[in-house]
Amino acid sequence: MPLNIKFGVSTWLWTSPFQTASIDELFSKIAGMGYDLVEIALEDPDLVDGEEVKAALERYGLKALVCGAFGPTRDLTNEDPAVHENCFNYIAACMDLCVLWDVKFFAGPMYSAVGKARMLPPELRQQEWDLAVKNLRIVCEMAAERGLEIAIEPLNRFESDLVNTTEDVVRLIEDINHPAAKILLDGFHMNIEEPSLEAAIKLAGDKLLHVQVADNYRGTPGTGQTNWNAYRTALEEIGYTGAMSIESFTPNNKELAQAVCIWHPLAESQDKFAIDGLAFLKKWAAEPIRIQQYSL
Repeated sequence: MPLNIKFGVSTWLWTSPFQTASIDELFSKIAGMGYDLVEIALEDPDLVDGEEVKAALERYGLKALVCGAFGPTRDLTNEDPAVHENCFNYIAACMDLCVLWDVKFFAGPMYSAVGKARMLPPELRQQEWDLAVKNLRIVCEMAAERGLEIAIEPLNRFESDLVNTTEDVVRLIEDINHPAAKILLDGFHMNIEEPSLEAAIKLAGDKLLHVQVADNYRGTPGTGQTNWNAYRTALEEIGYTGAMSIESFTPNNKELAQAVCIWHPLAESQDKFAIDGLAFLKKWAAEPIRIQQYSL
């Protein structure tokens, strides 16, 4: 049976930061390629006119997803409560846009700052963990007040020292102990951290709200070493009916490219990345016979 999922693509594939001026060019392109959803990487809500984005989503027949960006000034494990407050304010602005755009959850690695990777003694690591739990419980309450959930994303060891695996994020949401706390899994990070994609997805189970994919080197799905059969087996077993978004980044934005360590193009063009990636994913989702690799 075909997988019952919708396909999206991140605005990061083309641009950073996302802003109102780019919506018609981006949304018309994404809709024309055949995507169901646009995953909006919301780095700065002040750059976005929510009503204009809402109108553009309707105009191009797209649904939205929202993923946050968390740098040092948005670190819920920072020692300074003022940094927490700044992060709460940012998350609140993102969540308000989620409500406006009829998005049901806010996603991202919101427990700490991306790139915060250090060798800490166990007692300090536990202190940061406890602080993340405390503050994410507040975030869950903010979400629940708006009828939303949160999808917490593990990152690879080079981008976080706190939450790297599905086992980590399951333990985190258990400690948060709030019904709004759920999971986002990103294939790029799983390909680094998980012994088994299949086991990781099954462990997330009914807590899995969203899946992000690229191939193992963050390139076009279907062109690398990712075990797509494992994805299919696990998603079928847990009855996943959410969305799957392609997330990669443009090397044309030097600041973004440096942040994610993309030093050269990963495809002939960003448009070709998106077109070929969607073609592969649609074939993969529809294909009832498991084979080692698919081709376009």
